[in-house]
Parts: sequence; C-alpha cells; structure tokens
Amino acid sequence: MIGAGPSGLTVLKNLLQFGVQCHALEREEDLGGNWSFGKESSSVYQSTHLISSKRMTAYEEFPMPESFSSYPSHQEALQYLCSYAREFDLYSHIQFRTTVNHIASVGSDAWEVHVAGESEPRKYAGVIIANGHHWDPLLPEIPGDFAGETMHARQFKFSEQLRGKRVLVIGAGNTGCDIAVEAAIHAESAAISMRRGYHFVPKFIRGKPSDVVGDRVRSWPIPQAWKRWIVRQSIAFALGRPEKYGLPHPDHDIFATHPIINSQLPYYVGHGRVQVFPDVKKFDGREVVFADDRRQEFDLVIFATGYKLSFPFIDLEELHPQNGTPRLFLHAFHPDRDNIYVAGMIQPNSGQWPLTELQAKIMARFIAAQTTNPEIASWFRALKHSSGLGLPHRQEYVASPRHLLEVDYYAYRERLRKIVSRMDAVKPLNAQH
Repeated sequence: MIGAGPSGLTVLKNLLQFGVQCHALEREEDLGGNWSFGKESSSVYQSTHLISSKRMTAYEEFPMPESFSSYPSHQEALQYLCSYAREFDLYSHIQFRTTVNHIASVGSDAWEVHVAGESEPRKYAGVIIANGHHWDPLLPEIPGDFAGETMHARQFKFSEQLRGKRVLVIGAGNTGCDIAVEAAIHAESAAISMRRGYHFVPKFIRGKPSDVVGDRVRSWPIPQAWKRWIVRQSIAFALGRPEKYGLPHPDHDIFATHPIINSQLPYYVGHGRVQVFPDVKKFDGREVVFADDRRQEFDLVIFATGYKLSFPFIDLEELHPQNGTPRLFLHAFHPDRDNIYVAGMIQPNSGQWPLTELQAKIMARFIAAQTTNPEIASWFRALKHSSGLGLPHRQEYVASPRHLLEVDYYAYRERLRKIVSRMDAVKPLNAQH
C-alpha cells in the first residue's frame, strides 16, 4: 500500500480483516494525507472544513462522533482518521517516513518497490496505490507577466497571507470560492475570475446538510426527473438563482458540473465584497486583463485551478492508460491484472471516504477469493475485464479537467454495494496479521 491517507487507511483495514498480509508505506511522520494540516502532503488551509457532511463523509463501519460539526473542520477530520487507525490497530501496519521512489512489475505476479534510502528493492505480490490526487498543482498558461505575487491554492495556508492585499482568485471550484470568501473577510479587496457561471448549493436546507437531503431524495421510488425537480426547487428556495446576487448565469444544468457547496460567496458578492470577473485574458504588470477587456490592479493572484492526476513512481503504462489517464474499472481495478489497484481515484458529488471503503471491501474480497473462492474470483475478473470504465453516470458532465474523475455519488455507491453483496460469500484467508 502506498499512502496512509483516508483511502489507504480503509484499504489497509479491510485487507487485514480478510487476512491479507499487508502494510502501508507513508512518506510523512504520521497518517492523514491531505488532512494532516501543515505537512508537505497536505493542501488544506487553516480554516478548511469538509464540503460533505459528517454523515456522508464517515466510513459506514465507523460513524463520526455526534460532537463533531455537521461539516467537520480539518482538525476533526484528522482526529477521526487517527481514531479509525487506533480502533482497527492500523498504526502497527504503517511504515512512516518511507518514501516510494519507483515501483515496477516483475513478470505478471510480482512487483519491485524501490524505497528511498534502501539499496535493494522490496518485492511484493501486489500493490495498491493510494497517493491521492490533490497534491500536484495544475497551473494555467496565461500570456504576459504579473508583477505582483502569485501562488497556487495549495500554498495558501493562513488568512494573514491575504491581509492588506488586493486579491484575485482564478478558478470557481469549491476551493476557489472558499478562498474568495476568505479574501472578502481578510483582504483589502477580493475578486474572483470565473470561466463560466455555476450553480451554487447551500450547505444546509432547512437546517439539514444538503447532501443528506439529496441522498434521501435519491432513495425515493419516484422517477428520476421528479427527483431532479425536487432538488432544483429545494436549492432555489434555500438560496435562489446565482444571477440574483450578481454572479454569472450558469450555462449548464445543475447536475452537469461538480457542485459548488457554498452559500457565502453569493452573500459576499451581493454585498459588494467580492467582485466577479470572467476568464483572464493576460497579465500586464500589476494589471490583470479579463476576457471582457476590463483591467484591474491586484497585489496577489491565487490560482485555484485544480490538480494534476500524478503517479510519479510508476510507469503510466502499468495502469492501462487512455489519453494519459488510467483507464480502470470503476476507477480502481485494472481490467487485465489482478495485483495492481488504485484507491480513491474518484471525484464524487458528496463524501469520498465511504466510497473508497466500498472499493476496499471489493479489493479485499477479490484478493481473498483468488485463494478461497475461485468461482467468485473468476466472476469479478471477467466483470472488470469486460466492463471498461463501468461508470454509472446519471448525466453527462461539462467537458472539463475537473470532471475527469467525476462520479455520481449515489449511483456509484449502489454499484459498489451490489458487487460487495455478490462477493460476501468469500471467506477470509487464514494468514495471520
């Protein structure tokens, strides 16, 4: 296992429960990955809260405490992950301060793993990659030079970085909108550059987390079109249309992009604390020139432009790529190989951790089934070979890099649950762990 963040932890827990001998290699001195604020592996900032509620974020087998916020802070998220590791005795199976430099297949049934500081490679029967996909900044190519300060959102950590500055945030995803709100509160002035208009979803609908409300509606036995109408009306009632606040009108259906879970940005735009601009055309000294030819001076530009999907320690050809992206069944399972997996390589429209937990249940059962239940192993092997991506989208997403890993939470979860149920007859291995 490479990585001991949220995805690596639940895979480790499930493999151990099925008697699979395994351990995780983690480059940091402690677990948590992106949620270990201040570490090199972390992209969160001081005031970060989850954009999925605690109910929709927690692993199904380990609920978050009632005392946690409805939308937990990064401190609560890390506390929860540490509690999970203690509950299932995972610490003793994690090798900290261990950096993987390279992994390569040896024949069809083994892998060599080159670890920093070790002269000889380690050999493993299989590898599970859980290195996350929010750590390698994606920066746009913008003509001209900016004479002020620039940074990627990954470098933004504290509100003090904004004080006394005229701040422009480029990018209107969830991170960009959150940082624009921070700038509205702490900076001299704040602005956001939006390539297109987006639908905004409030965190709460009548006091309930909006993703909990949405999940409940999705479970009702009524036509899909009715469910979408109910969701649209609920959001319109709770927040209203973006253009009413001075935001651009969305050019797509509410379900065609990754949701923007934020009611504060419309509030601050409506109060004149955040200016809204279109896409950036070029830089010109301290000035930024926008697509509508407006110009304005700024001191600090923050690129909230997302992240690359990066696997620097493995030849991408090992991951069955298509157009530079791993093409895996359900974004996790190699269609032809049974000893290489990627955990957490998804972008759901609600909490990710319980989805990765379901991925982990399938991985554990499939690995065990290869010894204890060849019939089920053969069934799943044929399924992942013949199903391609197997992505249960309920709608088409806007063509954008941010939707490369997008999955519909409800449909994806139900697909994984059905596979887990089909594999529940698999018995754990007898190996000690």
